[in-house]
Amino acid sequence: MPRAEAREQSNDAQDQQPNLAAHNALKIHRRLSRQVFVGSVAVGGGADISVQSMTNTITEQKQACIKQILELEKAGADIVRVSCPNQQATEALAEIVRSVNVPIVADIHFHYKRAIEAAAAGAACLRINPGNIGSKERVREVVKAAKDYGCSIRIGVNAGSLERQLLEKYREPCPQAMLESALAQSRLLEDCDFINFKISVKASDVRLAIASYRLLAEKCDHPLHLGITEAGGLMAGSVKSAVGLGCLLLEGIGDTMRVSLSADPVEEVRVAFAMLQALKIRSRGVNIIACPSCARQQFDVIKVVQKAEQRLEHIREPITVSIIGCVVNGPGEARSSDVGVTGGGRGTHQIYVDGKGDHRFSGDNLVEHIVMLVEKKVKELKEIKELKELKKLKNETEKQTQ
Repeated sequence: MPRAEAREQSNDAQDQQPNLAAHNALKIHRRLSRQVFVGSVAVGGGADISVQSMTNTITEQKQACIKQILELEKAGADIVRVSCPNQQATEALAEIVRSVNVPIVADIHFHYKRAIEAAAAGAACLRINPGNIGSKERVREVVKAAKDYGCSIRIGVNAGSLERQLLEKYREPCPQAMLESALAQSRLLEDCDFINFKISVKASDVRLAIASYRLLAEKCDHPLHLGITEAGGLMAGSVKSAVGLGCLLLEGIGDTMRVSLSADPVEEVRVAFAMLQALKIRSRGVNIIACPSCARQQFDVIKVVQKAEQRLEHIREPITVSIIGCVVNGPGEARSSDVGVTGGGRGTHQIYVDGKGDHRFSGDNLVEHIVMLVEKKVKELKEIKELKELKKLKNETEKQTQ
């Protein structure tokens, strides 16, 4: 059975494959949470961990905002958040929502009317801090709007904006303060007979974020939105997020996630999927396994990998490609790859398909050869999927006629 096909059969497919028995020693047991929906995207309750990002355009500049959301969709974002700081932004939101496919989260701070307007404009979720909204009556109005328009809510606790009384009590942001804030704000919504919400307890300090999420995971069954807030630029932010979110994901904590980077939002999506793919939680697109290269390499590994990444960006199916410069680790990595290349002497390299040696290749267009093999594999997988769907449909039709 092709490896990519096997991966699609179930979330536990990797653990069931004998050649991936090492993963049985570190199984991920997802925390059981209740399920909410952000538009059509299920969050929690065993659903796939969804990937989020946020626009950094001016929301009132609708076309720019729509363009960026469509770019995020193409990159694989399941949910996109849009800031709604004023009435002009919530007025623009209606057209934005109609022009895109992913569900939109309206980011609301302080002014409860913006939340009500965003719900009416078609937001699938409202990101609020109930403690900043104002009186309990205002919170009730926001909840009523969420109920009326079918919105979920995210309670967003942030170490940089904790309530004054908690800072006075604990003197500084700490896991206990983050937990207390999250639970107090949860009660505000629950008192309004509303449980269709998820919670985040974000911090820029990685250890603070990890400890806060661990505490919260023990104290409630609401789905959790993971993030290391204000993580920094592309390099530093990716590392911080991988360390912090990786720890939590391995512990089974987290139902949806955003990697916050001071970079193009598309990079947030790419890093998030790379993280999920590294942990074999969720796959999308081509996973390239490549050596760092050394004097043993029989072709320019770094150059080939860079070009292959660019040429394979259009692939959405989960495919594993190994690109190894010599025979030391090449055959071993190829055994668990859909397509593999191992560098050989005199410019002749071994090509593997479905983990088995298939043919040899020599020439200057190695990247194009890899792309051809991957596209062929994708076509095969699509045909297999279509046959399965036809068989399933046939079986269902036969049952109905019996």
